[in-house]
Amino acid sequence: MLKTAFKPKWIAALLGALLLSTVFVALSGWQFGSSSSGPVHKAETTEKPVALTEFYQPGVPLFGDKADQIVTLSGHFVPGTEVAITNRIDDEKLGQWTVSAFAVDGAPDDEAIAVVRGWQPSGAEPLPAPSGTINITGRLLPPEGPQLKHDLREPSLKSLSSAQLANRWDLPLYSGFISAHELSADGKPVTQAGLDPIYVGPQPQEAQINWLNVFYGIEWVVFAGFAIFLWYRLVRDDYQREMDAVAEKAAQNFKDGASQGTDELSTSQKDKDDE
Repeated sequence: MLKTAFKPKWIAALLGALLLSTVFVALSGWQFGSSSSGPVHKAETTEKPVALTEFYQPGVPLFGDKADQIVTLSGHFVPGTEVAITNRIDDEKLGQWTVSAFAVDGAPDDEAIAVVRGWQPSGAEPLPAPSGTINITGRLLPPEGPQLKHDLREPSLKSLSSAQLANRWDLPLYSGFISAHELSADGKPVTQAGLDPIYVGPQPQEAQINWLNVFYGIEWVVFAGFAIFLWYRLVRDDYQREMDAVAEKAAQNFKDGASQGTDELSTSQKDKDDE
């Protein structure tokens, strides 16, 4: 079989199979490399507070490179904008977020931003926001999708959508909202009786495994092995055809020899009979 494998056509086929396998292995390595990814946002960056007005501008979609950042802002809550966002869990209890519009000092066109002030039990009347100039430290988060088929008679909402709240409040808003971690005025903490404070932590920092990429990586390794195996099968089939041809030729020679021997024996017997 080794002699068959050294035929020029099978040597060329082997080189092609090796080249194809190399490509498959490279694709496998790429898939395995893509299967593990670090966090979208590094905590050492997102947990350092920055001014909202310097970090993010209104009228711009809040993409992933801006979301989850701890920001600081000052201004005042807009009276009468309290709204409840239902189906929110705090400490394994189901309730609602209390959200108010916050007019941001230094915003380009006096825009406001939705601020989650805290958590209340389900069905509770949203508590009014504190008055006066307030300083807020919180996490900037992307808006949720708007609630479809919302009954305007319902005072609460099921999602925190900036677009929906802008229509409800008739105010120009930043895209996204703030989860307030700290409220202060004149350097002193502002307490909100009846509201449980909420804290939204940073995104998980451990590497994430994409098992679909791992599966694809294994597939490419199998394809690389199959390319070599296919070359081996083709060579073996060629070798087997050669062996079959040799065996068939040997059988034919044996048959011809046996036939010739029978003819000679018949001729010799006929000569004896003539004598």
